[in-house]
Amino acid sequence: MIAFLIFLGILAAIVFWGIGIYNRLINERNRVKNAFAQIDVQLTRRYDLIPNLVEAVKGYIKHERETLEAVITARNAASSSLEAAKADPSNAEAIKKLGASEGALAGALGRLFALSEAYPDLKANQNMMQLQEELATTENKVAFSRQAFNDSVLQYNNSAQNFPNNVIAGFFRFELASFLEIDAEEKRDVPEVSFT
Repeated sequence: MIAFLIFLGILAAIVFWGIGIYNRLINERNRVKNAFAQIDVQLTRRYDLIPNLVEAVKGYIKHERETLEAVITARNAASSSLEAAKADPSNAEAIKKLGASEGALAGALGRLFALSEAYPDLKANQNMMQLQEELATTENKVAFSRQAFNDSVLQYNNSAQNFPNNVIAGFFRFELASFLEIDAEEKRDVPEVSFT
């Protein structure tokens, strides 16, 4: 009888231990979702600013239609990727697709801003300067939100992969989350240095 009570005590301890690990994994997965919600707010704001920017630029660079269309196309693709990632922020494929589409959007906006440098009237336009400032501020907020998201992902993934948590995570099929990495084209280009 005493052996049976000891067995029940050990079994209860193991069950409570497993419940504790399960609840911690749920809490950390929810932190990942919350951190992604902050990115969603900032990216949505950014996507809302882009059509205003394009409208401000249209009157000045009418013959550069391809650049404007590239910005709008990249914005729409990034917005679609955001919606897919928002449905499940722990879906690695959706997060990777969002990162790639954000990189394409950053490249298209970079080309637009580079092009606008050739138009002094556009550079001096108050509306254009205000939109550029709002986009820059939003970009900074996106960077901070992305860092918080990636920190949450790291903590969640560590918890899910560390032993003995990985046993519970595997049993309940906790998928690892993916970091949000935005590849900007200008970061990939290696600058050419010449001392001649």
